[in-house]
Amino acid sequence: MNSKSSKPKHIIIIMDGNGRWAEQNGLLRSAGHKVGVKVLRNLIEHAVKLELTTITVYAFSRENWQRPKKEIELLLDLFISSLESEVKDLHENNIKLNFIGETDKFSKKLKKSMSESESLTSNNSKLTLNVALNYSGRWDIYNALLSIIDDMASKKITKNEINEELVNKKLSLADYDEPDLLIRTGGERRLSNYFLWQIAYTEMYFTDILWPDFNVDQFDLALDWYAKRQRRFGKTSEQIGENKNA
Repeated sequence: MNSKSSKPKHIIIIMDGNGRWAEQNGLLRSAGHKVGVKVLRNLIEHAVKLELTTITVYAFSRENWQRPKKEIELLLDLFISSLESEVKDLHENNIKLNFIGETDKFSKKLKKSMSESESLTSNNSKLTLNVALNYSGRWDIYNALLSIIDDMASKKITKNEINEELVNKKLSLADYDEPDLLIRTGGERRLSNYFLWQIAYTEMYFTDILWPDFNVDQFDLALDWYAKRQRRFGKTSEQIGENKNA
């Protein structure tokens, strides 16, 4: 990357392709998910070295409940075991772990592991890793609207106080910068219901590389691609140039 200013403050990742990678290698789909966890761990370690600040990963969408029951059970069991084995390392490396999404549907054991992990790492400040579980962009917006309606009903706010800033404050990523860069592996070119409100001006990087093969070199390619983008936010190229020279 060219400079510190060209680094994305917030990267969101759709980790796609674990199952297909396993099938292509003659393995059970669960094996792909296990390798995928290791890939994420390596990328987080690399992100810390690069002094990146926030990464949010799509670990389990609300739509994923439609997958075969056995695969869902394996995924959630893997998630629990990964939490138990990785959270101490995350904590020792000053990484904050945070979960977003509708987590009530998960088992008591998983909810307990998530709560303990968040509590242990809550004061860490090197990098924040947000994990989206049972999340969807539509659910996020819907919940924000319900909260606003409740505030109006209890007369905490009036209709005239409703604006985009208020909606932002009600969303799952309210405490973080809006995503600068979205990375999706696995060859698909869609958002899959991921942060639909927040990505209005997010740069989107799609790669055919399946997630288990997405190593730190691939990650650096995505960051280099981002560094070359001109983010205009509705302005012209000339205006952006003027601002740089100011």
